[in-house]
Amino acid sequence: MFTVIQIENHSELLEDAFSIRRIVFVDEQKVSREEEFDNLDDVSNQYLVRDNDESIGTARWRQTEKGIKLERFAVLLPYRNKGAGDAILKRILADVIPLEQVIYLHAQEAAVRFYQRNGFSIVGDRFFEANIPHFKMIYAHS
Repeated sequence: MFTVIQIENHSELLEDAFSIRRIVFVDEQKVSREEEFDNLDDVSNQYLVRDNDESIGTARWRQTEKGIKLERFAVLLPYRNKGAGDAILKRILADVIPLEQVIYLHAQEAAVRFYQRNGFSIVGDRFFEANIPHFKMIYAHS
């Protein structure tokens, strides 16, 4: 069973989130450190998914002029496809749906089906961020 917690900026748990993002995005996907650590962490709401006492995944959301943008979903390789991504996404949606704004994200092409299963729809054409194909997706409030 996974536990999802919202973490405060500048806590030691934030370092866990950054470490997961470095492993997944910088090391595995070859995204540059500069692109990954974009100076928006201080204005974002950060989350961590844990398995017992081990930090295994992270994500964040932030307010933009277009609505609420969900970003930086990352789960360590041994925990992928085991429900950690679902757990963190469901927790974030529970927190942001009451804000009654457009909820959107830029999904890596490989993750589109995951987001579709969770209520998101593609809008627009494929584009590239950090040399990785993405699609803009919007959450359909039920």
